[in-house]
Amino acid sequence: MRRFLALLTVLLLALTACTSAPDDDRSDDRSGGRSGDRWQPAPGLAWQWQLSGRLDPAVDAPVYDIDGFDHPASAVADLHRRGRKVICYLSTGAWEEFRPDAEKFPASLLGRSNGWPGERWLDIRRTDLLEPLMAARIDMCRAKGFDAVEPDNMDGYANRTGFPLTAADQLRYNRLIARLAHDRGLAVGLKNDLDQIPALLLDFDFAVNEQCAEYAECERLTPFVRAGKAVFHVEYELETGEFCPEARRLSLSSMLKKYELGAWRRPC
Repeated sequence: MRRFLALLTVLLLALTACTSAPDDDRSDDRSGGRSGDRWQPAPGLAWQWQLSGRLDPAVDAPVYDIDGFDHPASAVADLHRRGRKVICYLSTGAWEEFRPDAEKFPASLLGRSNGWPGERWLDIRRTDLLEPLMAARIDMCRAKGFDAVEPDNMDGYANRTGFPLTAADQLRYNRLIARLAHDRGLAVGLKNDLDQIPALLLDFDFAVNEQCAEYAECERLTPFVRAGKAVFHVEYELETGEFCPEARRLSLSSMLKKYELGAWRRPC
């Protein structure tokens, strides 16, 4: 009888392990992180995007996106005390001569100008060189207390970079950046790169988009919304009456900004 009870106990334990394992894995994503351990911004959240000028922490928005290098941990902590989530803006696809780590980038990584003064596209194929540099930047974001990362210039393959980048190169690099953020407990957004949304949707926690209304592309961002992920969107050239009705219909987090991305905003 005791042998029968022991055997029954073993069978019950094995059955419990088999049925519980899928639940444990359900929150995992392709980047290696666990979605339950990091911020998951939902569609429709209002936001503020300020990359220039004196930071105004009093804007009535639950999400702030600010430059990771320019602001100390105390600024992030202040925004947290005000009930904000804070996104760390970084350029991960282009070199910027004005950053404190600029000299750490080998000349072989630097391509054509991306159109902004002092900035050049990076050869994203060289992940052996770029991974430690980007890991250090994302470590900085985590150390300062940010909740998420906005990696910019993530569509080099679709631009004249000076390198023969392919769509496959871009997917590999974007997934690397997503993994680096997730490994550090940070959410990460896909910046523009509309063509690769279907392939990257599972790797990113939200999207950041510029001018999808001006170019009649906002519908292409709806996979994020359907997945319960925010789309943080700005327009520069249109009036709010020209894009806000559609933005509200699509549940985008939309606002009008000026190109310098100062404190001024006009939300939908």
